[in-house]
Amino acid sequence: MNSLYQSSIKSLPLLGHGKVRDNYAVGDDKILIVTSDRLSAFDVVMNEPIPGKGKVLNQMTDFWFEKLGHIVPNHLTGVAPESVVAADEVDQVKGRAVVAKRLKPIMVEAVVRGYIIGSGWKDYQATGSICGIQLPEGLQQAEKLPQPIFTPAAKADLGEHDENISFADMESRIGAELAAKMRDVAIKLYTEASEYAASRGIIIADTKFEFGLDDNGVMHLMDEVLTADSSRFWPADSYAVGISPPSFDKQFVRDYLETLTDWGKTAPAPALPADVIEKTQAKYFEAIERLTGEKLKV
Repeated sequence: MNSLYQSSIKSLPLLGHGKVRDNYAVGDDKILIVTSDRLSAFDVVMNEPIPGKGKVLNQMTDFWFEKLGHIVPNHLTGVAPESVVAADEVDQVKGRAVVAKRLKPIMVEAVVRGYIIGSGWKDYQATGSICGIQLPEGLQQAEKLPQPIFTPAAKADLGEHDENISFADMESRIGAELAAKMRDVAIKLYTEASEYAASRGIIIADTKFEFGLDDNGVMHLMDEVLTADSSRFWPADSYAVGISPPSFDKQFVRDYLETLTDWGKTAPAPALPADVIEKTQAKYFEAIERLTGEKLKV
């Protein structure tokens, strides 16, 4: 499968390259978002692509937008990406791009946790709480929480780590009304998605959503949604409390990087071995097939 490490669309003005996505202006009110095969781990972009990963993320997001569209508006316009680029650029966008509404991003990520893992587990071990939310005593790693919790994070600049913040801090940054709406919508999205994923043998341990406002102040779901990059997916048949379960995402990359004693989790990134790339690719492909029941559309 051909991979795309970075797009090079010349027929549209470049707005910028993110860790994974490349954004181009389509007129004044729309954006072409191209999802590359770049992989970011510990907020550092790796030098090698994961072939097809961008198509998995793009098509998984489209799947969730359709399934959850009744809860909140999203950034989709319905405009075909192939129609806004030059003929010789179509291969760069096919299956991995969308034409989205140009929204004003809300600079707080909406993180929802249904299980205690990752940085949440570390916080709980140290304080008995996550982002100031007190939790019951005696929880084990990867245990399901009594109910999903909302733990916002302030968006960081490229290459920096997002910062967990309290809900009160979020209210002070964006206002109490918008903060409450984001929280309630995010928990509803997570809950409904989790119930569906469970029917497909997948546990969604946690996820993050991003929202933006249109010119009328209407909140929209944007960017990627419930992908293996923005969520922690666990196969239900190998889930157990007390361990960090295997996941359908960059786990092979993370595990490999954790073995490198001479890399300080800052750029430049170390080289990834071929077997790590292949195993990571296989996990992304398996995730979309298990969730949607269909193979990746290439």
